[in-house]
Amino acid sequence: MIKDNQRILNQIHVVLDAVVTGLMYLFAWWFKFQSGLIDSGYALSKEYYFSALYIIIPVYLILYYQFDLYNSKRASGRKRELFNICKANIVGTIGFIVVLYMVNQPHFSREMIFFFGCFNVIMLTVERNFIRYVLRFFRKKGFNLKHILLIGYSRSAEMYINRIRMNPQWGYNIRGILDDIVEAGTMYKGIKVLGRIDNLSIILPENKLDEIVITLPLEAYGKLERIVALCEKSGVHTKFVPDYSEFMSGRMVTEDIQGLPVINIRAIPLSNAFNAAIKRLMDIVTAILGIVISSPVMLIAAIAVKTTSKGPLIFKQERVGLHNKPFYVYKFRTMYIKEELDEELKDKNWTTRDDPRVTKVGRFLRKTSIDELPQFFNILFGQMSLIGPRPEQTAFVEKYKEEIPRYMIKHQVRPGLTGWAQVNGLRGDTSIEERINYDLYYIENWTVGFDIKIMFLTVFKGLINKNAY
Repeated sequence: MIKDNQRILNQIHVVLDAVVTGLMYLFAWWFKFQSGLIDSGYALSKEYYFSALYIIIPVYLILYYQFDLYNSKRASGRKRELFNICKANIVGTIGFIVVLYMVNQPHFSREMIFFFGCFNVIMLTVERNFIRYVLRFFRKKGFNLKHILLIGYSRSAEMYINRIRMNPQWGYNIRGILDDIVEAGTMYKGIKVLGRIDNLSIILPENKLDEIVITLPLEAYGKLERIVALCEKSGVHTKFVPDYSEFMSGRMVTEDIQGLPVINIRAIPLSNAFNAAIKRLMDIVTAILGIVISSPVMLIAAIAVKTTSKGPLIFKQERVGLHNKPFYVYKFRTMYIKEELDEELKDKNWTTRDDPRVTKVGRFLRKTSIDELPQFFNILFGQMSLIGPRPEQTAFVEKYKEEIPRYMIKHQVRPGLTGWAQVNGLRGDTSIEERINYDLYYIENWTVGFDIKIMFLTVFKGLINKNAY
């Protein structure tokens, strides 16, 4: 029944997509040539433009299919769907223009094609969100449900149930759980353990299930092959939720090594050579620009540091960087040298609010982050990146890696001059655990756009910070 419903929904999608695509093409023609809003001068007839629809509509429907726009929307994200709509229309627009050049048709309006692509993205998004909300409305009311059975009571079973219960709009109805260890009748958030796994051979022939979800605990994985064989023999769609998901990141990545599936515990986009090269190129360009633009400020800061306190201009300190390799980070000196400090202050490490070791000029430099400007040279030399987790002192790394789970993952990317944690106010004497959570989110979700966002946030809210002292 569910498969029939999905087939009908896909057919409705195809029809609506065809209608929307055709209407947006006609609207783009009207907007360009009839609205009077822009210069309309055209050399081709209306009939010529309209005849292109016989090719455009089927080609665009094929593009939508290729970009996964006809998959089930039960638990799919709107952002991903919008991204796929944009990709399909970008490919379509570029392909359209290329074909016009190939057939030597210089009079077909490229501007109209661009308008068509923009209007089509907007209206397809509106159409698909409307369908999404309608489906979710009916699923909340109990229609178009997908009936599923869980095999195995485990942590992953509880997490799966939690997500289903939090999202009734997905339309999943969990009939119960089969397990050999947990006693029949045991309840978890309204879902009952129905009996032993052997009962599956009795339940499956009744043909009342749409999906089997295998949520076996780790110690029961020996039964997996037999269960999968039984499910596939019945023809019921089967899914597998691994009971080691707590060790995995939110964005699990799989690889195929000549037919052998390999699951990466953590997704790190910057482990991709192309992504790493793009980021490094951005770092070199921004480091050079940063040095040039900030050179007057650095000159004034250098004069202020040298004329107001004894000691070297630049303070360098060993930090831990990419792949746990130590390097020296450069800063303008903001503290008195040890010879000028009281005995009880000489061995103090962590900087705190109103720290007496910090000079008056140093306090201003720290507050405004000017003391960090020499790190543009660290970036240029490849020891750091403009954006990334802040590097920590070697002694603290040794301490935190024993105390904070996943702490060392931050060293799988270059440390940064600024980062996601810093623009969210986590600087100075703030929670290390919170910083690590923000750092890991950045590492697992890196994009060029994310880096640009952090750059802007650093300029507007990250340079001057109440926690920087």
